[in-house]
Amino acid sequence: MPRQRFENLGGVRNTKTLRDVRKWRRQKKAKIKDYSYKVPYCENRQLELLRGNRTETTVTWIGHSSFLVQIAGINLLLDPVWAERMGLDKRMTEPGIHLAELPRIDAVLLSHSHYDHMDLSSLKRLLRLNHHLQLFVPEGLGTKLMTSGFHRVTELSWWGRVRLVGMELHFVPAQHWTRRTLTDANRSHWGGWVLKPYEGEGCGKAIYFAGDSGYFPGFKMIGDRFDIGIALLPIGAYEPEWFMHMQHMTPEEAVQSFIDCRAEHFVPMHYGAYKLSNDTPLEALNRLKSEWKRRGLATERLHLLKLGETMPGQTLHNKEENADA
Repeated sequence: MPRQRFENLGGVRNTKTLRDVRKWRRQKKAKIKDYSYKVPYCENRQLELLRGNRTETTVTWIGHSSFLVQIAGINLLLDPVWAERMGLDKRMTEPGIHLAELPRIDAVLLSHSHYDHMDLSSLKRLLRLNHHLQLFVPEGLGTKLMTSGFHRVTELSWWGRVRLVGMELHFVPAQHWTRRTLTDANRSHWGGWVLKPYEGEGCGKAIYFAGDSGYFPGFKMIGDRFDIGIALLPIGAYEPEWFMHMQHMTPEEAVQSFIDCRAEHFVPMHYGAYKLSNDTPLEALNRLKSEWKRRGLATERLHLLKLGETMPGQTLHNKEENADA
């Protein structure tokens, strides 16, 4: 029986041909870009707090789409990647927190199988440091991970949920695709995660990690289902837009997705570490800030984290209504 191939909502597909890929690569080589800007590092990392924290909700940006999230005494890693290279390109910035500096990790959540989101070398190093590590992954990805030496793996389909001590983990849709080899295109699914504490377990608002996605109607669906305090949304790897729009959002679309999901606070990600397309980190940030201002959104709701910076859980206790947009 043939293995399942997964799809996006509405059947939206990545229909780029080999000719399109070659055209994009030619454009990438032809454009001279200024990569002198580097995402800054946090000078006052809160490593002691992170190691000893058992009660507060925190969000710490490691770099690219990798985060350490602490909720209800549980330490989670989202799309943890410490790879020094992605393809032929060297990493532009070091991770904000190194593996040896992490607290005990209870679980890893993966959004999909692309190399900049699922790095087997990083995962195996984490397993050596955390022998009881649990992995929560999209449907179709479990077998590959179990054959790679991971034994505590749980697959979820879209809108699936699982309980983990003081919270629920919800796997939600995204608009993307997957491939790691020439023959496994879309053999595993892709999506985002909503981390929802139980009532009485610290903060009641959820953290939404979008993974990797183009702009799509699913953001409104997610906002209808969850009360989101912080949205971690991608802003990079959007250029050229004719090639990337199905799979990656522009910064302007990321702002719209933030409005759609009705989150209170926005943390941008998926920029600054790897050269995945033709845009630069500074271009992405400038477009994000320009659109934020154009929309008249409150400055205190946008959080441009430095590498290794920890966002305290008090942010999630803000019960003010979202500004009209």
